[in-house]
Amino acid sequence: MMHKAGFVNIIGNPNVGKSTLMNAFVGEKLSIITSKAQTTRHRILGIVNGEDFQMILSDTPGIIKPAYELQQSMMDFVKSAFEDADVLIYMVEIGEKELKDEAFFKKITASKIPVLLLLNKIDTSNQDQLEAQAELWQNKVPNAEFYPISALTGFNVQNVFNRIVELLPESPPFYPKDQLTDKPERFFVNEAIREKILIHYKKEIPYAVEVDTEEFFEEEDIIRIRSVIMVERDSQKGILIGHKGEAIKRVGVEARKDLEKFFGKQVHLELYVKVNKNWRSNIKQLKRFGYNQK
Repeated sequence: MMHKAGFVNIIGNPNVGKSTLMNAFVGEKLSIITSKAQTTRHRILGIVNGEDFQMILSDTPGIIKPAYELQQSMMDFVKSAFEDADVLIYMVEIGEKELKDEAFFKKITASKIPVLLLLNKIDTSNQDQLEAQAELWQNKVPNAEFYPISALTGFNVQNVFNRIVELLPESPPFYPKDQLTDKPERFFVNEAIREKILIHYKKEIPYAVEVDTEEFFEEEDIIRIRSVIMVERDSQKGILIGHKGEAIKRVGVEARKDLEKFFGKQVHLELYVKVNKNWRSNIKQLKRFGYNQK
């Protein structure tokens, strides 16, 4: 039997639904999802295996103009998505008119590999708006196959998935057939905690935070985890902890519940907050947290 395998990389502006789409394809919550921009900071692989195919999906940060080292590293992850893609998914949402970086847009329109242009969130639009947006994007990216979808409700998602399988090149699998992602357990602990911080805190707090899981011990019926939340200033530490520690306790309780679902067993989670001044602009610190991998 012929076997297909390939890399399918998802790019687009912040908050267009890239993570929702990947999670829908994979059937697991690998990428965290919030309404805030820059939720995804890394390039996260999700692996979908069939009897005769392996689809390696790549969720990337939303395209922005970088303002500091962390954001530059995030855009480097996006650039790398052009380098190894067998199929490129360019995702836009209803009401959108342009990509925030013209150089990236030119790469998409000049792509020699198959491009699928997905117009997402059509469940929030009417027929006239949908038709106008379809015409706009088909003219802007004439080299792409166009699909209107709703990643949230699942509309047309299976058709896109089937088309991707058709486009995959003939190849043996790149990863073991039972593997779901390229990231270790600690990465998903960090992301679960960071998601709750994005949801519950405002202004600069979510963007000044990085999570580092220092201990992860898996026993037969429980996983014991110790994670440190890094902030840039003492004032941020106080806000994060909250009055009598109530705010950080809420983060811990909600993250623990998600992790218990993800790992399928009881989790004991300890959270600590430390000040790590200007880590977002410190190349050495960024490498430690998995950024600046070039």
